[in-house]
Amino acid sequence: MKRPVLTVLALAAALGVTPALAQQTKQLSIATGGTGGIYYPLAGGFGTILGKEYPGLTATAEVTGGSVDNMKLIGTGKADVAFTQVDAAVDALNGRDKFTSKLPIRGLVVMYPNVMQIITLEGKGIEKFEDLKGKRVSTGSPGSGTEVYAFRVIEAAGLDKDKDMKRERLGAAESANALKDGKIDAFFFVAGVPTAAITDVAATPNVKMKIIEHGHLLPKIIEKNGPIYGESVIKKGSYPNQEKDASMTAVWTIMAVNENFPEDLAYNLTKTMIEKREDLGQVHKEGLSVVAENQKTKLIGVPWHAGALKYFKEKGLSVD
Repeated sequence: MKRPVLTVLALAAALGVTPALAQQTKQLSIATGGTGGIYYPLAGGFGTILGKEYPGLTATAEVTGGSVDNMKLIGTGKADVAFTQVDAAVDALNGRDKFTSKLPIRGLVVMYPNVMQIITLEGKGIEKFEDLKGKRVSTGSPGSGTEVYAFRVIEAAGLDKDKDMKRERLGAAESANALKDGKIDAFFFVAGVPTAAITDVAATPNVKMKIIEHGHLLPKIIEKNGPIYGESVIKKGSYPNQEKDASMTAVWTIMAVNENFPEDLAYNLTKTMIEKREDLGQVHKEGLSVVAENQKTKLIGVPWHAGALKYFKEKGLSVD
């Protein structure tokens, strides 16, 4: 993984390198997720945009386990920027669930709704969520936001994640392949729509993909975990051969950094993400979801970084 920017600048100062020269060698690492999701390609596209906007600045998408790992990486300074689900960011900030201590997480941009997608095939005997009982199910890779979210959905349905199903811990691409190969009966994955791994399943010849609806569980999810989750619908035709809408739940994706991240860089990242959304949308359509009106404190879940607030103030945007 690339050396964090704070270390690069500190080293430059120690060597007597001028700030102007240090600017020329600035490197950022963006913690993402697996290659079968949206974070990784979206971060790669964002890095390309940053390089064009700020000559000398490079930003590299890093493959990780997902949101939980990402929060630990930026919390400890091992990555500079992260894409993450709000639930994982809130847990990291408060030192709960997968986090043994509070981490100094700050938000830059509210990006897009991350939909909990639960996928199976016809012939698996799964017509509704509760039919997952007794099945072999992947609940996401270790360190992923998918795993945290999946456990909460399973609990809301009154099922026990350890006793009521045979659980695997696979990433998106691995889950898709395991489902097609008959090694699992269903899998959970949280991502924007469409996401490559699920499209791959839907487009596979001689099988019929099914989306397991769980929107009815939203009240119980919120009752236990708070209002960071919301309703969502995967519209008919979002995936190949998808013939009807599917009622799901979702949590927002945000771009986050450590509270000690340099203010000028935080400002530039926020500005670029919002103002270059059309370019980001060419990488994936969810890039178009990054809009000024979604930059609200109630959606980002964690405190704003000072650099982001500076940008919003200059543009006359209220985040309340």
